Amino acid sequence: MGNYASINGLEMYYETQGSGEPLIMLHGGLGGIAEFGNLPSMLATNRQVITAEMQGHGHTADIDRPLSFEQMADDVAGLMDHLGLERADIYGFSLGGGVALQTAIRYPERVRKLGLVSTPYSRAGWYPEAATAMSSMNAEVAQMMMTTPIYAAYAEVAPRPDDWPVLVTKVSQLLGRDYDWSTDVAAIEAPVLYIVGDADSVRLDHAVELFKLLGGGQADGGVGGLPKSRLAVLPATTHIDMIFRIEQLAALIAPFLDAPVP
Repeated sequence: MGNYASINGLEMYYETQGSGEPLIMLHGGLGGIAEFGNLPSMLATNRQVITAEMQGHGHTADIDRPLSFEQMADDVAGLMDHLGLERADIYGFSLGGGVALQTAIRYPERVRKLGLVSTPYSRAGWYPEAATAMSSMNAEVAQMMMTTPIYAAYAEVAPRPDDWPVLVTKVSQLLGRDYDWSTDVAAIEAPVLYIVGDADSVRLDHAVELFKLLGGGQADGGVGGLPKSRLAVLPATTHIDMIFRIEQLAALIAPFLDAPVP
């Protein structure tokens, strides 16, 4: 059952299932809850799973403000206030992972654990061809995308399907801005599970650098002990493939979230 929360001028759509430790799941750019498939229900066996749709995406109508990772992180914190959640685990894919990172940076006391999938901590983390393609989207590209499944999924649930060109342009503008959160990422205290594909749009060496910023990859874990954060690389997996790796994602995410916080 879907619900709406009035947050920062948005009517933000979300769905909940299960009970227990709360987990908020954030989708990728131009996507929505549907891209998760049955992953939320697989994770809801022993926790409360909240799947939310960000500004302009899915059932959440756009408003007159640009997209920013920081503002959308504020929206996530507002959703937590609406739900009466003091702390939650946050999971994000791609753009949603950037929002999850900013939530941990801006509201560190409210994030218990982070699950990040195919998410760079700086714009330089994307392969150049991916960064160029994402920052080159506009109304004309949006028109061409109207024959794709991603548009069909959007049009099926969007309050105003005619906003599609606006959403595509805003996402492109967001992803075209330069950013580097390395200093802030290094200060994150919450345990992080970082998952990336070996053929992802995010550079594999960038994924390793993110893991190192989180304290991993610094020493022999068999001697000095395991780091609090984890890195997983899925084989034969591109950026788009990642959303279809539901069983592999569940097998990695569930035990990470269930483990005690170090």
